[in-house]
Amino acid sequence: MDTQTQLMYVKGVGPARAAMFETKGLRTVEDLLGYAPFRYEDRSNVKTLKDLAPGEMATVVVRVHTARASRIGQRMGLFEVAFADISGPRLTGKWFHGGYLANVLVPGMQVALFGKVELDSFTRGFQMMHPEFEVIPDDDEAESTLHTGRVVPIYEAAAKITTRVIRSLIHHLLEAVDEQPDPLPEPVRQRLKFAPYWQSLKELHFPPAGSDIRALNGFRSPAHWRMIFEEFFWLECGLALKRVKAREARGIQFELNERVRDKIKQMLPFRPTGAQKRSLGEIARDMAAPQPMHRLLQGDVGSGKTLVAAQAAIIAIENGYQAALLAPTEILATQHYFSVKKLFEKLGYLVVLLTGSNTAGEKKHIKKLIASGLVPMIVGTHALLEEDVEFHKLGLAIVDEQHRFGVLQRLRLQRKGETPDVLVMTATPIPRTLALTVYGDLDTSIIDELPPGRRPITTKHVTEDQADNVYTFVRGQIQEGRQAYVVCPVIEESETAQMKAAEKTHTYLSGTVFPELQVGLLHGRLKADEKESVMDRFQKGEIQVLVSPTVIEVGVDVPTATVMVIEQAERFGMSQLHQLRGRVGRGGHQSFCVLVTGKLGDAARERIRTMTESNDGFHIAEMDLKLRGPGEFFGTKQSGMPALRIANIVRDRDILEIARNEAWGFVDNPPSDEALRELVRYIQEHWQRRYGLVQVA
Repeated sequence: MDTQTQLMYVKGVGPARAAMFETKGLRTVEDLLGYAPFRYEDRSNVKTLKDLAPGEMATVVVRVHTARASRIGQRMGLFEVAFADISGPRLTGKWFHGGYLANVLVPGMQVALFGKVELDSFTRGFQMMHPEFEVIPDDDEAESTLHTGRVVPIYEAAAKITTRVIRSLIHHLLEAVDEQPDPLPEPVRQRLKFAPYWQSLKELHFPPAGSDIRALNGFRSPAHWRMIFEEFFWLECGLALKRVKAREARGIQFELNERVRDKIKQMLPFRPTGAQKRSLGEIARDMAAPQPMHRLLQGDVGSGKTLVAAQAAIIAIENGYQAALLAPTEILATQHYFSVKKLFEKLGYLVVLLTGSNTAGEKKHIKKLIASGLVPMIVGTHALLEEDVEFHKLGLAIVDEQHRFGVLQRLRLQRKGETPDVLVMTATPIPRTLALTVYGDLDTSIIDELPPGRRPITTKHVTEDQADNVYTFVRGQIQEGRQAYVVCPVIEESETAQMKAAEKTHTYLSGTVFPELQVGLLHGRLKADEKESVMDRFQKGEIQVLVSPTVIEVGVDVPTATVMVIEQAERFGMSQLHQLRGRVGRGGHQSFCVLVTGKLGDAARERIRTMTESNDGFHIAEMDLKLRGPGEFFGTKQSGMPALRIANIVRDRDILEIARNEAWGFVDNPPSDEALRELVRYIQEHWQRRYGLVQVA
């Protein structure tokens, strides 16, 4: 047996448990050995019952004497177990809502208990409330020292596989598998004074006697530090190698001549901001270089990313190439289509929209136009990635809101051309730590200023019982010639559920609240021409209130829309709320965002408070990352997010910075060609599957 052995062939696992481990992404011995405890318990204080003292945390090895469930009111609410050992006294364990334990803790069973010792005010004996416990089979006396009498690792259960079983399996594997060589390059290891890999791995799972329990639970023991560093190091090496490989490829060397500059000037609807000019300059330099561009364009909502992307598209088009803009939803694609079409009308460029809603006949016609090269600018959704979509000469691939796509989807669009330039856009401000792990291989441009004349948006929080006041305020704004959005939350992911929620709100507002006004409805199930009609009427001011689920995300620019009402705002993440808020404030009038909420928990209250206090997208993104963690930061399943096992980019940002510097330094200046080849080989064999996006062939 070695580290690459499949778990199903490990003694004590088998096919059924292997399938359970698979749910955690654990397939091999190496995966399980890398499955770190999420906390530790100091069970070294093992005592007999007669030696216990009130107030202490202690471990006792006892037998179940009696067990019973008692009623509190009309419900069976308390499960009580009397435990005994050879020293004489009894100890009572109590669990509220613990009826399920009746089939677990039965008389005669040997159990290790860990918890706080308290004095029972009724019996004057000792008790533990909700103690941790583990059943110790009578034939398992030798192994019981693994689970008591020491600092014990606690693992997240994998389906029905308990922490005790995982602990036993990992202990067995550490004994059975040959000691593995240290994978970190020796210069890195020596510089950072790391203990050997195998020693660190053993101490991660089974800390030596006298270990600092606070350092262990803070993920800052020497073993934790090393293993966290190592995980970041391999990820950053992969990103650095990916970047080197991309820079070695031959791309399109676009020419930046007077004709291109004149076309850009003709298109511009207003004088660009300094940040827009700077970003375009960086993009233009990349496009003029012989290597393919790989650039991330970050900009807060309303900062004008689409305008910069359109200018980049002109460079490609005027050089005889096509440009494609890929958006994650039909609504976003439609909004981009309208924006780009309006910008390109005066230049005579034909723009087409390809989405899943197009009829079979429309799709066939559009695909023919794309393949023939008659269309220089193509906007679309995942439909652009279909096998039968062929470009005549794709030179620039623009991907909007990259985090909503898998990395492989981005590659699929790139492969529809011969090494086209790639521009990734996002309106979600990305904290530096997240950018280093998700977009670390991309150059970055940031549009960090809004167009002139924009005022900060005033954000207010009200409760549901104040909704009438909110709608009175909306009516007042409309009487002054303004317009409003009303967004209702997506409780389920399906478009049908979104549509029904939006329709219900629309019916209530148009029939009861604003019968004298034009209330429009926009959702993902509308046909393309219906969406176009609704947006066109809203932009012309014929619709005063627009009701929608969370689809008003990008590209809508209505200067007279000054109010954004977000119903059940507590259901949204902060980045979503910030994006929605950015739909207003596009003109010179003071704009408002009203967050309507029900009852708030602590986390929701913190989110809403942050939104009312700040308009800074990067501050909001940092807070969002801290509150929700990296996995949920984007509000959707993030297929580009690396599957980190022990490292956490919020908690461990200091280690990430060190690992990044070491990794990029090693790739840029390896001690030898052989050392670099060895590093590439190790990543391919051990980390390729886990990180997914690290393509370093």
